[in-house]
Amino acid sequence: MHLHLYKDGKRDRAARLPWPSLYVPFAVSDHAMTRSSRAEGRGLDQLRPITFRIDPNKYAEGSCLVEMGDTQVLVTATIDSVLPGWRRGTGKGWVTAEYAMLPRATDRRNSRESVIGKQRGRSEEIQRLIGRSIRAVTDLTRLGEIQIKLDCDVLQADGGTRCAAINGAFVALARAVQHLVRLGVLSESPLREPLAAVSCGLVDGEPRLDLDYSEDSRAEADANFVLTASGKVVEVQASAEQQAFAPEQLNAMLALAQAAVADIIAAQNKALG
Repeated sequence: MHLHLYKDGKRDRAARLPWPSLYVPFAVSDHAMTRSSRAEGRGLDQLRPITFRIDPNKYAEGSCLVEMGDTQVLVTATIDSVLPGWRRGTGKGWVTAEYAMLPRATDRRNSRESVIGKQRGRSEEIQRLIGRSIRAVTDLTRLGEIQIKLDCDVLQADGGTRCAAINGAFVALARAVQHLVRLGVLSESPLREPLAAVSCGLVDGEPRLDLDYSEDSRAEADANFVLTASGKVVEVQASAEQQAFAPEQLNAMLALAQAAVADIIAAQNKALG
């Protein structure tokens, strides 16, 4: 697996995250299969090249440009002292997400949702997934009455945009938390542990990891796995596209995802320093 890691050392270098020991068993490894490979020479259980670029946006309290293959997502984290009305006075914070694709993120132009006057159902579903995933590893009581908004904008889509958005969202959130700790607003990080997401699918009857669009568009089944550093399941989305698949095939995809998520989290940790 190829990892390209970039770190902007200008901000918050002293604010370190509290979980370095979680990564000890998760050394980055090459999971290339020998029995079959894809058109680009990638093994069936091999991730596309991953890049986490820290703080590409100089205004946001936390930001990350994540690339998984040709999929690129920019995530910014904004700290807001104003909570939703239903959350005020509870002593707990809130983390929420918005997701959108730029008009030419794909091979043809799509109208902006702001122009058509409503959010597409797919965007709404994905941003809810991102928010649920991030909140699952955030102690909202320790966050206090602070809201953090994660804006996930797909610059280029080639499969796995929701998974890339989750991966970038965790990094952007971690940077925003580092900022709060550095300022003394928080005494400790409210993040319980890291998490990451990856897609899998059945293509030509074989379980494959991290599908690009050419594979996803013809997959017999596809799945998205959101898992934590300790191996816990946050969410699994799996569906048959052509015909029903066996539990053993779902388990095979889960096994691919578990190994890959460990590698992605290790890359996140290196990027965050």
